[in-house]
Amino acid sequence: MLKIWGRATSSNVMKLLWLCEELGIPYQRLDAGGSFGRTREPAYLEMNPNARVPTIEEPDGYSLWESNTICRYLVATRAPGHSLHPAEPRARARTERWMDWQLGHLNAPMTTIFFTYVRTPEEKRDWPATHAARDEAQALWDMVEKALGIAPYLGGDHLSLADIALGPYLHRWLSLPITRAPQPRIQAWHGRLMARPGYARHIAVPMT
Repeated sequence: MLKIWGRATSSNVMKLLWLCEELGIPYQRLDAGGSFGRTREPAYLEMNPNARVPTIEEPDGYSLWESNTICRYLVATRAPGHSLHPAEPRARARTERWMDWQLGHLNAPMTTIFFTYVRTPEEKRDWPATHAARDEAQALWDMVEKALGIAPYLGGDHLSLADIALGPYLHRWLSLPITRAPQPRIQAWHGRLMARPGYARHIAVPMT
C-alpha cells in the first residue's frame, strides 16, 4: 500500500489525501513533521533530503517528494489520462500553470498570513509583514476570481489538479480573520469544492 508521510494538518499533505480520495487510492498515512518530528531521522532524510512533508513511499521502496509533483505522479501511475491531469497539451498546460503559480506566487503570502494567525503567539506577530502579505494575497486571489469567470474550475469545466493544488489555500483565505474584498466567483467555487467529500473531509478542517 502507498505510504504518505506527513501530518494531516499540512496543506501539502492535504492535497494528497484529497487526491487519493478522488481517485480511490488506498494509502497509509504516517505522522511526520511539526510536533511529530521524524523528518530529521536518517531513514526519512534518505527518502527526502529536504526534511519536509509530504513524502510518498511505494511498496517497492520508491519514494518521491514535492507535493505537486506527487499529485502528477499519482494520476500518471493510478489513473493515466484522467481529467484531473488531462493529456491534451493546452489543457494540461492550463492546469499545470496554476500548480506552478501556487508554488511561485501564492504560497509565500498565504504562509505569512497563516502563521501569523495560527502558529505565532500574538505578542510575536509581525503585523507590517502580515498586512503586506494580505494585500499581496488579495491581488493574487483577484486573479483567481477573474479566471473563474471563464470556467467553473481553474482547469476548465471539470475539477483538475489546479483546484487540488489551490484548495488548501482557498480554505485558509476564506477562514482566516482578515479583511477580504468581495469575491463571489471564489465563494461559488468554494461551494463546488465543498460538495466533494474529499475536500470537506481533508481540506475544510480546523486550522492548527
